[in-house]
Amino acid sequence: MTEPLLALEGVHTHIGRYHILQGVDLQVPRGGFTILLGRNGAGKTTTLRTIMGLWKASQGHIRFAGEDVTARPTPDIACAGIAYVPENMSIFSGLTVQENLLLASRGGRLDSNRLKWIFSLFPALERFYGLAAGALSGGQKQMLSIARALVEPRDLILVDEPTKGLAPAIVSNMIRAFREVKRAGATVLLVEQNFMAARMLGDTVAVMDDGRVVHQGQMAELAADHALQHRLLGLHLDRHQ
Repeated sequence: MTEPLLALEGVHTHIGRYHILQGVDLQVPRGGFTILLGRNGAGKTTTLRTIMGLWKASQGHIRFAGEDVTARPTPDIACAGIAYVPENMSIFSGLTVQENLLLASRGGRLDSNRLKWIFSLFPALERFYGLAAGALSGGQKQMLSIARALVEPRDLILVDEPTKGLAPAIVSNMIRAFREVKRAGATVLLVEQNFMAARMLGDTVAVMDDGRVVHQGQMAELAADHALQHRLLGLHLDRHQ
């Protein structure tokens, strides 16, 4: 079998006195989208933050491209080729769209061809290129947050609930943009509560519960098995569109 791009092996994470991740085993194949599903509080966001080193694993190993990155600081993990789009977007409201993108570029410059591709995904960013990011709508801020992760080619992109709180039309645009990212060959680990989006984008899926991964497999198989959906998530995916 091909070695996964990212592998978590028995990862535990403590935040203060709380034991959040309790032995997470997770594999992210190279290429395509892996969707991380689970009820609120299952540990999905903590998993992404632990991968990035924002919270340190107290036990277990995180391997990226064959290298153990468990104990590395966050800047080193980012420089290794992982981008992170947090749930709160973390854009710089007082800076322009252009300046936000420039800050995400390690070389301090924007590649014109890549910028053109980003504008094809999110045309609003081109229209408001010189506008302060704080003046953007919620959906446009989310687009900018994702665009920052795409400014340079990355080996892996971690995205935390990009469609949360967005209007259906914006969600549809986001799905179309992610499909183009997928066609470009990106590897993405996506936390998503919108099950229509998850089903449409996912190649593989992992389901978390109580700080552990309780299921991992092909998204098509989960989408076709209502009994499995109900057992793992307490719902049917096709009833949440």
